[in-house]
Amino acid sequence: MLIIPAIDLKDGEVVRYTRGRFNKKVYSADPVSVALNWQRQGAKFMHVVDLDAALTGKAKNLKLIKKIIAATKIPLEVSGGIRDLAMIKKILNLGASQVVLGTKAIEDTGFLSKAVKKYGGQIALAMDVSSRGIGIEGWKRSVKIEFTSLIATLEKMCLRTIIYTDITRDGSLKGLNFPALKRMLQATSIDVIVSGGVCSLEDIKGLIALKRPNLKGVIIGKALYEKMFSLPEAIAAAK
Repeated sequence: MLIIPAIDLKDGEVVRYTRGRFNKKVYSADPVSVALNWQRQGAKFMHVVDLDAALTGKAKNLKLIKKIIAATKIPLEVSGGIRDLAMIKKILNLGASQVVLGTKAIEDTGFLSKAVKKYGGQIALAMDVSSRGIGIEGWKRSVKIEFTSLIATLEKMCLRTIIYTDITRDGSLKGLNFPALKRMLQATSIDVIVSGGVCSLEDIKGLIALKRPNLKGVIIGKALYEKMFSLPEAIAAAK
Protein backbone atom coordinates (compact mmCIF):
# COMPACT_ATOMS: atom_id res chain seq x y z
CA MET A 1 0.00 0.00 0.00
CA LEU A 2 1.36 3.37 -1.01
CA ILE A 3 1.81 6.14 1.54
CA ILE A 4 1.10 9.30 -0.43
CA PRO A 5 2.02 12.74 0.97
CA ALA A 6 -0.38 15.52 0.02
CA ILE A 7 0.75 18.94 -1.18
CA ASP A 8 -2.21 21.32 -1.17
CA LEU A 9 -1.52 24.59 -3.00
CA LYS A 10 -3.31 27.87 -2.28
CA ASP A 11 -1.91 31.23 -3.42
CA GLY A 12 1.43 29.55 -4.14
CA GLU A 13 1.83 28.14 -0.62
CA VAL A 14 1.51 24.68 0.94
CA VAL A 15 -1.57 24.74 3.17
CA ARG A 16 -3.98 22.43 4.96
CA TYR A 17 -7.65 22.85 5.81
CA THR A 18 -10.07 21.14 8.17
CA ARG A 19 -13.13 19.43 6.65
CA GLY A 20 -12.83 21.56 3.52
CA ARG A 21 -13.33 24.86 5.34
CA PHE A 22 -11.16 27.56 3.92
CA ASN A 23 -9.47 28.47 7.18
CA LYS A 24 -6.02 27.71 5.89
CA LYS A 25 -2.93 26.95 7.88
CA VAL A 26 0.24 27.66 5.92
CA TYR A 27 3.05 25.14 6.24
CA SER A 28 5.48 26.43 3.62
CA ALA A 29 5.94 29.20 1.09
CA ASP A 30 8.19 26.89 -0.94
CA PRO A 31 6.19 23.94 -2.32
CA VAL A 32 9.13 22.66 -4.38
CA SER A 33 11.25 22.20 -1.26
CA VAL A 34 8.34 20.40 0.42
CA ALA A 35 8.07 17.99 -2.52
CA LEU A 36 11.82 17.37 -2.49
CA ASN A 37 11.66 16.70 1.25
CA TRP A 38 8.96 14.04 0.79
CA GLN A 39 11.03 12.49 -1.98
CA ARG A 40 14.14 12.37 0.25
CA GLN A 41 12.10 10.71 3.00
CA GLY A 42 11.08 7.87 0.71
CA ALA A 43 7.80 8.87 -0.95
CA LYS A 44 7.08 6.86 -4.10
CA PHE A 45 4.07 8.92 -5.18
CA MET A 46 2.65 12.37 -4.33
CA HIS A 47 -0.78 13.98 -4.42
CA VAL A 48 -0.80 17.64 -5.50
CA VAL A 49 -3.99 19.70 -5.23
CA ASP A 50 -4.57 23.11 -6.79
CA LEU A 51 -7.10 24.50 -4.33
CA ASP A 52 -7.42 27.79 -6.21
CA ALA A 53 -8.48 25.83 -9.30
CA ALA A 54 -10.86 23.65 -7.29
CA LEU A 55 -12.70 26.78 -6.17
CA THR A 56 -12.70 28.71 -9.43
CA GLY A 57 -12.06 26.19 -12.20
CA LYS A 58 -9.03 28.27 -13.26
CA ALA A 59 -5.59 26.62 -12.97
CA LYS A 60 -3.73 29.26 -10.98
CA ASN A 61 -0.82 27.07 -9.87
CA LEU A 62 0.19 25.35 -13.12
CA LYS A 63 3.63 26.97 -13.26
CA LEU A 64 4.29 25.90 -9.70
CA ILE A 65 3.11 22.35 -10.40
CA LYS A 66 5.44 22.26 -13.41
CA LYS A 67 8.34 23.26 -11.14
CA ILE A 68 7.48 20.51 -8.67
CA ILE A 69 7.37 17.91 -11.44
CA ALA A 70 10.66 19.13 -12.92
CA ALA A 71 12.42 19.09 -9.55
CA THR A 72 11.35 15.61 -8.45
CA LYS A 73 11.87 12.13 -9.83
CA ILE A 74 8.81 10.35 -8.47
CA PRO A 75 5.35 10.19 -10.08
CA LEU A 76 2.58 12.45 -8.85
CA GLU A 77 -1.08 13.05 -9.47
CA VAL A 78 -2.68 16.45 -9.87
CA SER A 79 -6.15 17.39 -8.66
CA GLY A 80 -8.29 20.51 -8.55
CA GLY A 81 -10.43 22.31 -11.10
CA ILE A 82 -9.69 20.06 -14.08
CA ARG A 83 -12.86 20.34 -16.11
CA ASP A 84 -12.05 19.74 -19.78
CA LEU A 85 -9.97 17.44 -21.96
CA ALA A 86 -7.60 20.25 -22.93
CA MET A 87 -6.59 20.82 -19.32
CA ILE A 88 -6.09 17.09 -18.79
CA LYS A 89 -3.73 17.06 -21.76
CA LYS A 90 -1.89 20.14 -20.52
CA ILE A 91 -1.28 18.67 -17.06
CA LEU A 92 -0.18 15.31 -18.42
CA ASN A 93 2.17 17.12 -20.81
CA LEU A 94 3.74 18.81 -17.79
CA GLY A 95 4.78 15.34 -16.66
CA ALA A 96 2.06 14.39 -14.18
CA SER A 97 1.44 10.63 -14.14
CA GLN A 98 -2.23 10.92 -13.22
CA VAL A 99 -5.00 13.51 -13.30
CA VAL A 100 -7.76 13.44 -10.69
CA LEU A 101 -11.15 14.65 -11.91
CA GLY A 102 -13.85 15.89 -9.56
CA THR A 103 -16.63 18.42 -10.11
CA LYS A 104 -17.05 18.10 -13.89
CA ALA A 105 -16.74 14.31 -13.82
CA ILE A 106 -19.30 13.90 -11.03
CA GLU A 107 -21.82 16.17 -12.75
CA ASP A 108 -21.16 14.81 -16.23
CA THR A 109 -20.22 11.13 -16.35
CA GLY A 110 -20.15 11.41 -20.14
CA PHE A 111 -17.14 13.71 -19.81
CA LEU A 112 -15.51 11.24 -17.42
CA SER A 113 -16.12 8.40 -19.87
CA LYS A 114 -14.48 10.38 -22.69
CA ALA A 115 -11.47 11.13 -20.48
CA VAL A 116 -11.09 7.47 -19.48
CA LYS A 117 -11.36 6.31 -23.09
CA LYS A 118 -8.70 8.80 -24.16
CA TYR A 119 -6.26 8.56 -21.24
CA GLY A 120 -7.03 5.24 -19.55
CA GLY A 121 -5.22 4.67 -16.26
CA GLN A 122 -3.98 8.25 -16.17
CA ILE A 123 -7.48 9.29 -15.05
CA ALA A 124 -8.74 8.98 -11.47
CA LEU A 125 -12.02 10.15 -9.94
CA ALA A 126 -12.24 12.13 -6.71
CA MET A 127 -15.15 10.82 -4.65
CA ASP A 128 -15.35 13.28 -1.76
CA VAL A 129 -18.14 12.09 0.50
CA SER A 130 -20.16 13.48 3.40
CA SER A 131 -23.67 12.95 4.73
CA ARG A 132 -24.87 15.56 2.23
CA GLY A 133 -23.57 13.60 -0.75
CA ILE A 134 -20.50 14.05 -2.95
CA GLY A 135 -18.69 17.35 -2.54
CA ILE A 136 -17.87 19.45 -5.60
CA GLU A 137 -16.46 22.91 -6.41
CA GLY A 138 -13.90 22.78 -3.62
CA TRP A 139 -16.60 21.25 -1.40
CA LYS A 140 -18.65 24.45 -1.53
CA ARG A 141 -21.67 22.37 -2.49
CA SER A 142 -22.73 18.74 -2.71
CA VAL A 143 -24.74 16.61 -5.08
CA LYS A 144 -26.93 13.70 -4.07
CA ILE A 145 -25.97 10.65 -6.09
CA GLU A 146 -26.95 7.04 -5.48
CA PHE A 147 -23.68 5.43 -4.45
CA THR A 148 -24.29 1.97 -5.89
CA SER A 149 -25.47 3.26 -9.25
CA LEU A 150 -22.43 5.52 -9.52
CA ILE A 151 -20.09 2.61 -8.80
CA ALA A 152 -21.83 0.54 -11.48
CA THR A 153 -21.37 3.38 -13.98
CA LEU A 154 -17.69 3.74 -13.11
CA GLU A 155 -17.04 0.03 -13.49
CA LYS A 156 -18.82 -0.04 -16.82
CA MET A 157 -16.58 2.70 -18.20
CA CYS A 158 -13.48 0.84 -16.89
CA LEU A 159 -12.30 3.58 -14.54
CA ARG A 160 -9.21 2.25 -12.78
CA THR A 161 -8.80 4.49 -9.71
CA ILE A 162 -11.03 6.24 -7.18
CA ILE A 163 -9.66 8.75 -4.68
CA TYR A 164 -12.08 8.35 -1.76
CA THR A 165 -12.10 11.18 0.79
CA ASP A 166 -14.26 11.43 3.90
CA ILE A 167 -14.94 15.18 4.03
CA THR A 168 -16.06 15.04 7.67
CA ARG A 169 -12.67 13.62 8.68
CA ASP A 170 -10.39 15.53 6.30
CA GLY A 171 -7.77 17.52 8.21
CA SER A 172 -9.44 16.67 11.52
CA LEU A 173 -6.77 14.32 12.89
CA LYS A 174 -9.60 12.18 14.29
CA GLY A 175 -8.76 8.94 12.53
CA LEU A 176 -10.16 7.16 9.50
CA ASN A 177 -13.83 6.26 9.20
CA PHE A 178 -13.26 2.51 8.91
CA PRO A 179 -16.92 1.42 8.59
CA ALA A 180 -17.40 3.74 5.60
CA LEU A 181 -14.08 2.65 4.09
CA LYS A 182 -15.04 -1.01 4.36
CA ARG A 183 -18.33 -0.37 2.61
CA MET A 184 -16.56 1.50 -0.17
CA LEU A 185 -13.87 -1.11 -0.69
CA GLN A 186 -16.38 -3.95 -0.68
CA ALA A 187 -18.69 -2.18 -3.13
CA THR A 188 -16.24 -2.15 -6.02
CA SER A 189 -13.27 -3.87 -7.60
CA ILE A 190 -11.88 -0.52 -8.77
CA ASP A 191 -8.57 0.46 -7.15
CA VAL A 192 -9.14 2.86 -4.26
CA ILE A 193 -6.85 5.41 -2.62
CA VAL A 194 -8.31 6.69 0.66
CA SER A 195 -7.87 9.92 2.57
CA GLY A 196 -9.40 11.95 5.34
CA GLY A 197 -8.54 11.87 9.03
CA VAL A 198 -5.33 9.84 9.33
CA CYS A 199 -3.82 10.74 12.69
CA SER A 200 -1.66 7.80 13.78
CA LEU A 201 0.27 4.79 12.62
CA GLU A 202 -2.64 2.71 13.93
CA ASP A 203 -4.79 4.11 11.12
CA ILE A 204 -2.28 2.81 8.60
CA LYS A 205 -2.05 -0.58 10.31
CA GLY A 206 -5.84 -0.70 10.35
CA LEU A 207 -5.94 -0.25 6.60
CA ILE A 208 -3.46 -3.09 6.11
CA ALA A 209 -5.62 -5.27 8.36
CA LEU A 210 -8.59 -4.82 6.01
CA LYS A 211 -6.73 -7.04 3.50
CA ARG A 212 -8.56 -5.54 0.54
CA PRO A 213 -6.69 -6.12 -2.75
CA ASN A 214 -8.18 -2.97 -4.29
CA LEU A 215 -6.85 -0.71 -1.50
CA LYS A 216 -3.84 0.79 -3.23
CA GLY A 217 -2.84 3.71 -1.04
CA VAL A 218 -3.61 6.35 1.55
CA ILE A 219 -3.12 10.09 1.15
CA ILE A 220 -1.77 11.78 4.26
CA GLY A 221 -1.52 15.51 4.79
CA LYS A 222 -1.99 17.19 8.12
CA ALA A 223 -0.67 14.31 10.22
CA LEU A 224 2.67 14.56 8.43
CA TYR A 225 2.83 18.34 8.53
CA GLU A 226 1.95 18.36 12.23
CA LYS A 227 4.59 15.65 12.82
CA MET A 228 2.19 13.15 14.37
CA PHE A 229 4.59 10.60 12.84
CA SER A 230 7.24 10.69 10.13
CA LEU A 231 6.89 9.61 6.53
CA PRO A 232 9.47 6.79 6.97
CA GLU A 233 7.48 5.53 9.98
CA ALA A 234 4.30 5.53 7.92
CA ILE A 235 5.96 3.67 5.06
CA ALA A 236 7.29 1.06 7.50
CA ALA A 237 3.82 0.64 9.04
CA ALA A 238 2.35 -0.05 5.61
CA LYS A 239 4.62 -3.00 4.87
